[in-house]
Formats: sequence, C-alpha cells, structure tokens
Amino acid sequence: MDLQKTIEELYAEKEKLERVIESLELLQGTSVPLGTVSRRGRKSMDLKERQQVSERMKRYWALQRAARAAGVGS
Repeated sequence: MDLQKTIEELYAEKEKLERVIESLELLQGTSVPLGTVSRRGRKSMDLKERQQVSERMKRYWALQRAARAAGVGS
C-alpha cells in the first residue's frame, strides 16, 4: 500500500470538494471565500453606548483640565 499516493489522492479529492462547495454557496448566495480570516477589531456600539462613552469622557477631560488648572499632574 502506497501511503504517499493515497495521501495525494485524498488531497486532490479535498480540493475538488472545496471547489464544489464554494460553487454551491455562490449559487445559494451565502458564500464565504475559503481562507478568509474572520473580521477582527472593535465591535460597533449602538447609540446608547456611544452616549455613555461620550459622557464618561467629558467627565474625564473635565477632571483633567481642573487638575491641570490647579497645578496637579504637570
């Protein structure tokens, strides 16, 4: 039994199956190209979360300005 030949045949079959699956997904309209990396990064915030962050940062910078005006932190 030639294992290398069997492995090569299995890889060829795998590639063929991946092409068939990809073409079927394209027909269905749900294709995700093979080898793509999932999207990473920041999650989006809704309006309420953005407002909370905005209020929190306004308080933070107001405290920073007050501390700088008082001569603390420089």
